[in-house]
Amino acid sequence: MPLFDEKVSSQLKGILSGLKNPVKLAFFTQEIECSMCSETHQFLNEFCSLSDKLSLSVYDFVKDKNQAETYHVDKIPAIVVLDGAGSDTGIKFYGLPGGYEINSFITSLLETSGHKEELPDTIKSKIEAIKKDVHIQVFVTLSCPYCPAAVSAAHRLALESARIRADMIESSTFVPQAVKYGVQSVPMTVINETQKLVGAQPIEKLFEAIDKA
Repeated sequence: MPLFDEKVSSQLKGILSGLKNPVKLAFFTQEIECSMCSETHQFLNEFCSLSDKLSLSVYDFVKDKNQAETYHVDKIPAIVVLDGAGSDTGIKFYGLPGGYEINSFITSLLETSGHKEELPDTIKSKIEAIKKDVHIQVFVTLSCPYCPAAVSAAHRLALESARIRADMIESSTFVPQAVKYGVQSVPMTVINETQKLVGAQPIEKLFEAIDKA
C-alpha cells in the first residue's frame, strides 16, 4: 500500500519541481531489514519516483561496511544526502524522515540542489572561521513541530562547511542513543558529544556551542 496518496504525491511533485540540480541519496539498510528500515525504504522509493532529479542507491550496512565507514554511517536506517556529483554533503537522516520531518527532508534536498537562500555575511564569516571537525546530532520525534527548524539549521551548516557533519536522529527509533544523551524533550542538539542545546535555537546559539565543544 503506497505511503503517499495521489493528492500528497501531486503536492510533493510540485515542491520538488524546485530542485535545480540532481541530488543523490544513499540508503543504508540490511538484508533482514530492521524495524524501520522497510518503511523508510518504501518512503524513499516512492519519494524519489516523484522527481527525475532524485536518485537512490541502496547499500547493505553489513556487506557494504566500507561504504558505511566512508559516509560515517554507524546505525540504520540511514539516509546520506549527496550532491549531483556524488560528493557527501555531511547531511544525514537516521530514521524515517516522515511526519513533520518531511519538511526538513525536503529543505535539505532543495538546498543541496542549489535552491537556497543566501546566508548573511556575518553567518558566512562564522562558518569560514570554523577550523575543527564538528559533529552535530539533532534528536527529534516525528510529531514535533519545532524539530524541523533545528534539523534544517544544522544541515545548512553542514552543507556550507566540509568540516561539519549534521545528523537528524529519530529518538523512538534509536532509543539507546536517546538514553545515552539524556534526551527528555525534543529537539535536542548535541555537538561533539559535549554541548547540548534543548529546543529550536537561533543559529547564533549553535555557533556558541560549536566554539565551546
